[in-house]
Amino acid sequence: MTIDHKTPNSETELMLRGYGLTTAEMFYRMPDYRNVLNSFVWQDYDLAPDYPRLFKFIEFWRDEIEGPLHSVRFTHRKMISPGEWRQVVGEFKYH
Repeated sequence: MTIDHKTPNSETELMLRGYGLTTAEMFYRMPDYRNVLNSFVWQDYDLAPDYPRLFKFIEFWRDEIEGPLHSVRFTHRKMISPGEWRQVVGEFKYH
């Protein structure tokens, strides 16, 4: 079994590589009722400050979804960073 060091296999690996949880609320107009705004919540791990996954999803929305976007509001939270992670190599048992 070979491990691809470019593609993270878990959420922990993503977080250690600098990804954080990005949550976006997208407001869009109904195709048949342009005066009605709906919202859609999207969430994924993404890299700040460029947010490639978020912008890829917005591009997908513009190209494939009939409801035009009105606005997008998002927040980003870095859960852990490499400096906060440490490996434990020993264990005590206390009776």
